[in-house]
Amino acid sequence: MALMRADGVVCGYGAADEILKGADLAVEAGEMVAVIGPNGAGKSTLLKAIAGLLPLKSGAILLDDRRIQHLSPGERARRGIAFVPQEANIFPSMTVRENLEIGGHLERAGVRARSEEVFRRFPALSAKRRAAARTLSGGQRQILAMAIALMVAPRLLLLDEPSAGLSPVAAEDLFDTIRKIHRGGTAIVMVEQNAREALMIADRSVVLVDGRSVREGPAAAMAADPEVRRLFLGG
Repeated sequence: MALMRADGVVCGYGAADEILKGADLAVEAGEMVAVIGPNGAGKSTLLKAIAGLLPLKSGAILLDDRRIQHLSPGERARRGIAFVPQEANIFPSMTVRENLEIGGHLERAGVRARSEEVFRRFPALSAKRRAAARTLSGGQRQILAMAIALMVAPRLLLLDEPSAGLSPVAAEDLFDTIRKIHRGGTAIVMVEQNAREALMIADRSVVLVDGRSVREGPAAAMAADPEVRRLFLGG
């Protein structure tokens, strides 16, 4: 049984707008899945639908084999799904510690202890715990965004273009952080512009084209596939 499954998802941003046209995605407990495809394929839309930010026109989203598409984003978070959007994913004027405390608002008991655990996992954030989040580097901001999500101890972490706008060095540090989160047992679905790097660290990959899932398989095999390399990895 998959931890989470999206079956035949159809949705968009308006009544007459269909970005997803029957997308499918499954992720097992502890698995990392990279969703790749051309711009406009609906990759970020799929994550938003799973997180509850977009209503479905048809299809189903299941967690532990139970339908959850009727649940609010907050209720989905309580059940173990955390979403890190590409933008507006931290509170710039608040300190790093305050950002983490907001991340833990669904379960106020033990917020301080969970914050300290996050600081132990991410020493770079610990050193900046009293600094305003706006003072962090781009890479540190993305790590903080993921740390905020981890405050609810998610079973499934949804990452939307985590390396967007980062320098190569900062992106490499970020991918290393994602690897560590994955090794800790958290399942991850990642939409990432750097498809080559995403396939290097993922267990499995799904290709989304024009709102539909057209291929899937082990990430290493997809990275070696000549057609995938030509279309999405630059040859």
